[in-house]
Amino acid sequence: MTSDEKAADTMLGSLCIQENGEVYRNPTEVQMSQIVMPCHANHCGELSVGQLLKWMDSTACLSAERHAGCSCITASVDDIHFEHTIEVGKVVNIIAKVNRAFTSSMEVGILVTCEDLYTDRQWKVCHAFATFVARRTEAGKVQLKQVIPHTQMEQMEYSLAAERRRMRLIHAEIITDLLSSSTAQLGECQEYQDAVPAERTRVESVELVLPPHANHQVSTFGGQIMAWMENVATIAASRLCNAHPTLRSIDMFHFRGPSHIGDRLVLKAIVNNAFKHSMEVGVCAEAYQGGEPLRHINSAFMTFEVLDSDRKPCTLPRIRPEPVDGKRRYQEAIARRKIRLDRKYIISCKKTEVSLSVPWDPSNQMYLSYNSVSALKLMDTRNNWVLTTEKNKVRLYTLEENHMLCFKVEMYVSVPAEQTFILLSDLTRRKEWDPHYEECEVIKQADEDDTLYRVATPCVSRGGKGKDFILLASRRKPCDSSDPYLIALRSVTLPTHPPTEDYTRGEVVCAGFTIWEESSFVTKITYYNQATPGVLPYISTDIAGLSSSFYSAFSACSQFLENNKDSLAALPPSTL
Repeated sequence: MTSDEKAADTMLGSLCIQENGEVYRNPTEVQMSQIVMPCHANHCGELSVGQLLKWMDSTACLSAERHAGCSCITASVDDIHFEHTIEVGKVVNIIAKVNRAFTSSMEVGILVTCEDLYTDRQWKVCHAFATFVARRTEAGKVQLKQVIPHTQMEQMEYSLAAERRRMRLIHAEIITDLLSSSTAQLGECQEYQDAVPAERTRVESVELVLPPHANHQVSTFGGQIMAWMENVATIAASRLCNAHPTLRSIDMFHFRGPSHIGDRLVLKAIVNNAFKHSMEVGVCAEAYQGGEPLRHINSAFMTFEVLDSDRKPCTLPRIRPEPVDGKRRYQEAIARRKIRLDRKYIISCKKTEVSLSVPWDPSNQMYLSYNSVSALKLMDTRNNWVLTTEKNKVRLYTLEENHMLCFKVEMYVSVPAEQTFILLSDLTRRKEWDPHYEECEVIKQADEDDTLYRVATPCVSRGGKGKDFILLASRRKPCDSSDPYLIALRSVTLPTHPPTEDYTRGEVVCAGFTIWEESSFVTKITYYNQATPGVLPYISTDIAGLSSSFYSAFSACSQFLENNKDSLAALPPSTL
């Protein structure tokens, strides 16, 4: 069984046997299975991605409405990467579940797999996260009920949904800033011989929205709009390469407004830039009725490849951009490609494929922070920790998975959770209680929630050198009462702070604190660390039961919090 088949088999396990022996199935889960017919396929005999997007949107919408108990509309869709194409005769299986509900919006996770009926094989095609908004009822604004996770997988997705929501809310602003700063450094567009004029790839098409294109709320299906956008983008890509292109990914996009029956939907597409093996196509959808001005419905950026007979990417012709706006789109596509590669490298790759310390820069800050917080949340949702030792209610647990040793230390303190969070968030004060922190300096305040530090630790062996670490610290306040405070740490590299002769450069793959409010004055603190060779020497004797230095350190932490809680009470709320 391949890794794709294992992933599909694991993720498709919608039925779960609980400890009491009862069979559990997520109440928001909706499944759709469709056999791919010739009418669903392009001239290559492969399922049209536009048709797949319609099926995905319909399934996700039904899941959202099952939870909300009222009509819902598609608000946004996160990045989608299509791992495989689907041939005629294969079966498409789609599962959608509500991962988490907020005030009036909810995140729906979508998994698409392909099934071969003759060999009984299944493999993953893509997964996506869509945000749906519950429509107002006659009684007023909708207040969605909370999702209650029952399994470890549901708890994990529930926890990660809050971080994905945070990234969505800041995504547009950050991407705009990154594009403006990146394109300013790119200079003039590079000229290529035999380049194809971008104008040749321009496509414009109009669609009349009819009842079959609308949902039960007479609004145009989000999936239908996406399908029309994919159609014009494919035509634009084909005009560049004179071949059939394969859609590989769609960047995150937001629906800016609704479309209704009777609208004329104007769809425009153009190739913004072509690289060696891929091209970016920009697509825009606008709507109007009668003589009214155009309304912007949606914009998206799609990445295409052209595959040869061996399914390998072909070399593509270069593009010659139009003056002014064309050159702007050309340069922005280069910047977006870097952001896209950073995102794929940091978020999508398996841990074994990514080096521990990833170079930090403003373009990947958002994804490094997301990756760090997500990794800490994943450790927090694990339920198979083994208690190694306990002393005076300070507990040390270990967990070994995939040849990686993780440990956590758990204790309770009589300090309010928010004050605990503020005190532990400042790593420069950690040397006041942690003997492993010899020095700590702030390198850069990346934003309100993320800070870069250099930490130096003492040598653990006589005559050796100490270690230093370049750490990205990401702090998060709870989204609601079901979330903890979080302080996530991971190693990064900075060209301004290379390794020195005085210290051995160490690496932290994932570490940090979760801080749970048990009551107004009792807080549960859990420290996690995914141990690397650079960290193991500091805790190996504790894990082996030969030492209890962990107890001394966290007793000192408890005392530090007790001694300093009153110093925060005098601070104004804005400081906290």
